[in-house]
Amino acid sequence: MSSLKYLFYFLFVTCASFSQVSVCSWNIMNLGKSKSDSELNIMANSIKSYDIIAIQEVVAGYGGSLAVSRLVSILNRKGAKWEYVISNPTTSSNPSSRERYAIIWKPSIVKKTGNCWLDQHYQKEIDREPYMGTFLYKGKSFTIVSFHAVPKKKNPASEIKYFKFFPNLYPKLNLIFLGDFNCPQSHSVFFPIKKIGFLSVFKNQKTSLRQKCINNDCLASEYDNIFYKVNKVKVLKSGIVPFYTLFKSVKEARKISDHIPIWCSIQLK
Repeated sequence: MSSLKYLFYFLFVTCASFSQVSVCSWNIMNLGKSKSDSELNIMANSIKSYDIIAIQEVVAGYGGSLAVSRLVSILNRKGAKWEYVISNPTTSSNPSSRERYAIIWKPSIVKKTGNCWLDQHYQKEIDREPYMGTFLYKGKSFTIVSFHAVPKKKNPASEIKYFKFFPNLYPKLNLIFLGDFNCPQSHSVFFPIKKIGFLSVFKNQKTSLRQKCINNDCLASEYDNIFYKVNKVKVLKSGIVPFYTLFKSVKEARKISDHIPIWCSIQLK
């Protein structure tokens, strides 16, 4: 390869590598004061490579906010500076269902614009209303819609069906729905948003942990996902973080969480 061609190749690869932002989502089971520093360190190592992380199932009480602060403090000692926001408790009529959300990010990569908010349009219909925040990357914006649906036995589709209205409620925002939907992307409840141009990053990818591995299969259900608008976002890469392989048993891993992190690298169109 000539020096000139090599230069063009180098510039192409360099520009390509800097034109993408990585987004991660993780339902961290009962993220609160019960999490030890060693457990938080494992979490930090699992997510430190990504640029923006949406976390679901932060404990609603003071211990939840403190745990997020402790997690970010550990991340800040691993080579990059991080910032974070935590939602108010969700407004579930059942106090035991109330949780917080958190979003953490590298300010060297993305910038938060305005305040993040719990969506109020369907507070009565959705047990844990989604947490939304708009971020800027290289002059283009995207809005995280982080969500933790009710368990499968409580019919999460009865909540997810309201997401089809969000593009009209927020017509100027580039919405990225992510989180724990307790429902596979193949479910008919997602058909309306797919019809208007949203796609799921993952298909047939299990993301929750079994109680016990079966023939080395430790994942149970296809619950967590990321949905993006095709004409506004291009997904370059995606994957999971199988943190549970660090442990001798799934039982030990589930002390961290009963879900694994999911991620994708995107370009904004």
